[in-house]
Amino acid sequence: MKYIHSEEVLDVPDNGELNLSPQKVKVHIKSRIVTVEGPRGKLVKNLQHLSVAFAQPSAKRITIELHHGSRKGVATLRTVRTLINNLIIGVTRGYKYKMRYVYAHFPINVGIDKNKETGLFEVEIRNFLGEKIVRKVVMHEGVEVETSKTQKDELQLTGNSLENVSQSAADIQQICRVRNKDIRKFLDGLYVSERGNIVDE
Repeated sequence: MKYIHSEEVLDVPDNGELNLSPQKVKVHIKSRIVTVEGPRGKLVKNLQHLSVAFAQPSAKRITIELHHGSRKGVATLRTVRTLINNLIIGVTRGYKYKMRYVYAHFPINVGIDKNKETGLFEVEIRNFLGEKIVRKVVMHEGVEVETSKTQKDELQLTGNSLENVSQSAADIQQICRVRNKDIRKFLDGLYVSERGNIVDE
């Protein structure tokens, strides 16, 4: 079955709604490459692989349209709308993920270092289950890591891009998977304990 015309509307928030600095959120779309600028910086997302049409009837409204689309194609409209909304939240409020170390016997040691050549943060995990191997995870672009000053055994990942922050957290969690043991008993690892925004509403 084909849907003749499908449409999703996204409203770009005003500064009065966000209680933010005077700098406005600007959304620019050209040949399906979305650029969003805001108080926290600039994010770019390439959506050229999706056959949707964008229109900006006003500075505060974006419409995403699809003509003669299948059910799968119509489903991408909501996805595109969410992706752009995530970019807007990223440049206005940012994203923060908190990760806790879980261990029963061998305390996990985590070191944070910044690579001078690439400018990316690197997380080194030692003494996981008493192993001598050093696990190293390179963070994605724009993601900053620090140990929590208020909570013991906690990492904080912050950044503007939801995809980069969440993927960096997933990389840390996956490198500490327990292998060849009963995972119901061996619950050691680093797990995401909280998700939120850097700037609270």
